Amino acid sequence: MPAAKKPKLPPKPQLRFGIGEWYGKPFAALLTEDRQKLAEIQTLPKSEKPVIACPFQSTPKRTVACKKPGGTCSFRLYQKSKQTGEVALVAGEAGQLRTFCPKRFEEGAMIYRWVGETVLNCAEPRVLKEIGFLEPPPPTEAQNEKSGESVGRIDKVLIVPEATPVSWCALEVQTVYFSGLSMKDEFSAILNHPDNTLPFPVHTRRPDYRSSAPKRLMPQLQIKVPSLRRWGKKLAVVVDRSFFHAMGKMRTVPDISNCDVAWFVVKFEEAEGAYRLARDIVQYTTLEDSVEGLTAGVPVSLEVFEQRILKKLKRLLGPSKVAAD
Repeated sequence: MPAAKKPKLPPKPQLRFGIGEWYGKPFAALLTEDRQKLAEIQTLPKSEKPVIACPFQSTPKRTVACKKPGGTCSFRLYQKSKQTGEVALVAGEAGQLRTFCPKRFEEGAMIYRWVGETVLNCAEPRVLKEIGFLEPPPPTEAQNEKSGESVGRIDKVLIVPEATPVSWCALEVQTVYFSGLSMKDEFSAILNHPDNTLPFPVHTRRPDYRSSAPKRLMPQLQIKVPSLRRWGKKLAVVVDRSFFHAMGKMRTVPDISNCDVAWFVVKFEEAEGAYRLARDIVQYTTLEDSVEGLTAGVPVSLEVFEQRILKKLKRLLGPSKVAAD
């Protein structure tokens, strides 16, 4: 008796990253006319664009304008059915927001309270921005430069109010860069979308964790942490859940007293038609283990590497030429 044929599985949906939050609002929850208004703003000359408040930096007493070109706070994954063409949000871990604008972490000053409580035992630390950290070497006689001008800064310093001696820690935040074409075509597609359905992203773009982690964040740690360690101070690093999971596994230490870097990992929770920044986990690591995690890769053997060299040579020169050499 012939074996029964396995039922044909439906084709997998097409996946692309698109806007998760736009000027602080969930993109999928916006009405079509609201999306089109925001898309139309992107077509205006810079001098004619209206001021739109950043909800994550603004307070009841102070309005702070969004300065992110295009107004995209975060990205998320969308799926499009190959059978029906229906567009929907991807659910689960894969559907988590990817933080694109660093100001997204400012929501409710939550990260400052969390870091303050954990590192400084202070729930309401003062936040100081861009403190000069590195200075150029003294000028030689042939140079005519001013000494003492800082050439490197610590993004934020959290300080316990009125503490004597002064009690503080350093804080860095890191979001993910996205590779792909500019958002111009996306805004045009949103502006011309004909109905109330979700528009599917026009172009493929991907979170570029290699540029964000080893190329941007790792040098910051390697420059700043050795001095902070000598001073007996900690560096807190805030990243979102997706960024942290994209890193390699890091060895941790059980107590903050033994760490150089404290990783504060945030997540996003959906509530009342919006995404809310929430605490996820804290992990303590040394500088060396942080660098290993940011590298997120294991070197190949010499044999494998040389095989790859020869393979590339064959493509460039041809097999006969490589063999002769």
